[in-house]
Amino acid sequence: MTDPQHGPRTIELDLGPGVRAVFTTVHGGVSSPPWASLNLGMACGDDQGAVVENRRRVGAAVGAPVAFATQVHGADVVDVAGADAVRELPGTVGEADGLVTSATDVALGVLVADCVPVLLADPEARVVAVAHAGRRGVESEVVLRTLDAMVARGADPARVRAAVGPCACGDCYEVPEDMRADVAARVPATWSTTSWGTPALDLAAGVEQQLDRAGVASVTRVARCTIEDDDLFSYRRAGRTGDPTTGRFAGVVRITVPGR
Repeated sequence: MTDPQHGPRTIELDLGPGVRAVFTTVHGGVSSPPWASLNLGMACGDDQGAVVENRRRVGAAVGAPVAFATQVHGADVVDVAGADAVRELPGTVGEADGLVTSATDVALGVLVADCVPVLLADPEARVVAVAHAGRRGVESEVVLRTLDAMVARGADPARVRAAVGPCACGDCYEVPEDMRADVAARVPATWSTTSWGTPALDLAAGVEQQLDRAGVASVTRVARCTIEDDDLFSYRRAGRTGDPTTGRFAGVVRITVPGR
């Protein structure tokens, strides 16, 4: 975990040799409240210069500039050819909820503040990807569409390692009863109940079910709830104060140069 006084504080993941994978936290950036401090989202109302600096810090920490998409709760996947995509389109590489690459000079990032960030890597094929799986993304199988894009680049689901990141947990993510029924009809593992007895969704469990169905056996789940954990941004937690303004943290993955 990086010292916040010397860079972003991150949650480190092992997705195999030649792969660097992390989830960021709220710590180690330059944004002021209510985005304090490592806000990586451009569309949160934060000072754009602060966000650019925060993204630069994360890129420096993982060793490559980070490509982000404009996430729209869909299932489209963008193939990122390399770092030129970040330089040419510094804020976004396009509208998508999945990114994939085989390039070693760029990292991929997925922004969240309650939705499920998913990191994927095939260390042998040297292909990595990220997916943004909110309720609609789970329903539209964005993680599976992202896995398809990896397979098109030579990945094998049996070799893929996945990390399912911090998100709103099934004990806290309260939803209307009809919504729970609709989502669970498509992805049964999402059915949940809050700790206080009302209808809920467990989106991370739904993502795990989809990965299992696709043949991905190596799945690491970071069981930290964004609503409960002050080290992570949460739209729902912020909304309890009457103002849902908050930042976004990220899952970031890249292929490293061999030997580094």
